[in-house]
Amino acid sequence: MTHDLHSQKVAILVTDGVERVELDQPRGALLGAGATTDVVSIHPGEIEARQFDSVAAGTFPVDRLVADASVDDYDALFLPGGIGNPDRLRADRDAVAFVKAFAATSKPVAAICHGPWTLVEADVVRGRRITSWPSIRTDLRNAGAEVVDEEVVVDGQFLTSRSPADLAAFCPAIVAHFARARVPG
Repeated sequence: MTHDLHSQKVAILVTDGVERVELDQPRGALLGAGATTDVVSIHPGEIEARQFDSVAAGTFPVDRLVADASVDDYDALFLPGGIGNPDRLRADRDAVAFVKAFAATSKPVAAICHGPWTLVEADVVRGRRITSWPSIRTDLRNAGAEVVDEEVVVDGQFLTSRSPADLAAFCPAIVAHFARARVPG
């Protein structure tokens, strides 16, 4: 079964400290399915990527500032992990408001590894079945999520995954999830 994401525009909300592989591989899968992606961030210029959270792994150009972005401009939202990336995002009022506004729609949201940390700050995980990197699971539980240890979890508009080790399952799942939510235009 092929999933066509042509004419879909995906916001990838990230900042410095993003785990490179968690951005590269899912973004490649989305682009391969025909989606357009924007790197949306809290500062202009470039964001610094990491490998294993500690090794510099290049940069990505920022396409749009989150302060200037509108949920109406996007069909889906993707939140990669890395420790520093979501920790910085959850401290930014505009980033949290963007995630909260996205969750208030029926549009799909995907997060991997530490990415759900921003969902916690936006207060949108209560009553949701979620997975993540083990170290943030207590935060998810305290925010009211039902936390499970599975490679890919779908609960309504939310799709989550545990870690880079799950990318082989996450990449096709994000494409399928975003394709299922497609609204005929």
